[in-house]
Amino acid sequence: MAYESMICEMITIRGDNNDPVSAYTARPMGPGPFPCVVLIHHLPGWGEFYREQTRKFAHHGYAAISHNLYERVGQGDADDVAAKARAEGGVADSQVIADTEAAVQWIKAQPYSNGKVGVIGSCSGGRQAFMYACNTKSIDAVVEQWGGRVVQAEDDRPEKQPVQPLDMTKDLSCPILGLFGNDDRAPSPEQVDLHEAELKKHGKDYEFHRYDGAGHGFFYYHRPLYRVEQALDGWEKIFAFFGKHLK
Repeated sequence: MAYESMICEMITIRGDNNDPVSAYTARPMGPGPFPCVVLIHHLPGWGEFYREQTRKFAHHGYAAISHNLYERVGQGDADDVAAKARAEGGVADSQVIADTEAAVQWIKAQPYSNGKVGVIGSCSGGRQAFMYACNTKSIDAVVEQWGGRVVQAEDDRPEKQPVQPLDMTKDLSCPILGLFGNDDRAPSPEQVDLHEAELKKHGKDYEFHRYDGAGHGFFYYHRPLYRVEQALDGWEKIFAFFGKHLK
């Protein structure tokens, strides 16, 4: 049996305005080089689920990092911090982009990196992963899992999210994999249609998969939303996509 091991640790990176931002990292033991993945957490916060996903990528041979977008909101229980973040209207898109760029540059600079980085996020993190990919030239692939509010109504343009990511599509800088549930309402199938049409219009390299019998958050095995067959197929597509573009 081949020996397996990984290193997991909490670190601090410098994000927007050079602010300290906590991040959880995991990678296989050994010198590498490893392809890299940056994970953007969802609206419910920077909790155990995203630590587990970070370790999952390490188990599959990636160096991974998940940064805390709610760092400036406060510390403590992830659910409590997320509730406070929601009460404050979320995190500004400009801050998300700067913090994520910091995470990308940090992992790309590590001696075990192969220099290629992918970004993945679910729920609000899916929206932010796509938005970030439209505002950087630093990554090689992006995975959007059911990104809510990529399509925003005209009366849904709060100060912290003033531009709908759909309008940024022309600047998408890398191939994208999108995974969606047909029973989801945020995004709805109609919004996914608009999203796909915009990608097609601008000639982007995209791959969308839509699952029947699945709604929002169908990868969340700790919630009733979980749909095992669709989630397992989605994971296969994620690793195939990142394997193609990052290795």
